Amino acid sequence: MKFCFLVEEQYRRDGMPVEVIHQLTVWGHHVDVVRPGGSLLRLTEAVQTSDHDAWVLKTVSGGPGLTLLEAAASAGLTTINDARAIRGVRDKALAAVLGLSRGLPLPATYAAAQPELLLEIPESEYPLVVKPADGSSGRAVHLVSSPRRLAEMLPELAGEGLLIAQPYVPNSGVDIKVYSVGGELYATERRSPLHPDHAVRERHVPLSPEIAEIAARVGVVYGLDLYGVDVVLGPDGPVVVDVNDFPSFRQVPDAAERLARAVLALAAGAGGATATATATVTATAQPPVGAVPVPVTAGRTA
Repeated sequence: MKFCFLVEEQYRRDGMPVEVIHQLTVWGHHVDVVRPGGSLLRLTEAVQTSDHDAWVLKTVSGGPGLTLLEAAASAGLTTINDARAIRGVRDKALAAVLGLSRGLPLPATYAAAQPELLLEIPESEYPLVVKPADGSSGRAVHLVSSPRRLAEMLPELAGEGLLIAQPYVPNSGVDIKVYSVGGELYATERRSPLHPDHAVRERHVPLSPEIAEIAARVGVVYGLDLYGVDVVLGPDGPVVVDVNDFPSFRQVPDAAERLARAVLALAAGAGGATATATATVTATAQPPVGAVPVPVTAGRTA
């Protein structure tokens, strides 16, 4: 098979996707790598003459990579993840609306193009989590304790574009990160970016049926195949606080090989988030040989 990987400069030496690209080439597949932020592209020709089986995106939010992927999709080429799905989760305001409308447990979400407009949020909603709608990798995420503190932060928030604000979900300071690879779910726990002083070593954790069901539904709701979900355990149960397309997949055992196999299957048309709503849960780092995975079925949403 032949692939085109769109890789931003900051991921040039990152394990993901470099190790996946290497694995595919070891297996005899051809991989072209395009750096959208550092290349002059004759865009129409690049897309219209492409003979790649799939285009794969690993770029930052707000970069040019997604535009190129959408151009490929508009020409009828296979993209991983689906270009529309990526757009849906990278716009966190849109992602909140989509998720809440489909019954995912997300916080109520306010949005404002001018930071001073956030001062209209009722004081009863504080503390707030405020972040750019197009943010990624924990960039510019703020825990805001009061309207007064928000007013002090206005200069810092200026220039961030559309902002979202959500009531903070009280939790232990630990995020559960669930990765979905090839229809399997892997869970790790790690320190929340809102609690940088919290001493937590990133490690595998058992995945409860409740969180597994939520993580599987995320793929169906947004149309994602390779993704990560950040969940916190609030007073009323698990809450989804972020969704990422093609994350780092840290702590996933044999991640490069699993991802390479998933990319091959998706390029071959062997299903995906929009074709199936069933995920297999891997609850430990290395399940014993012969272990029976726990099937989790997420209800299909109209």
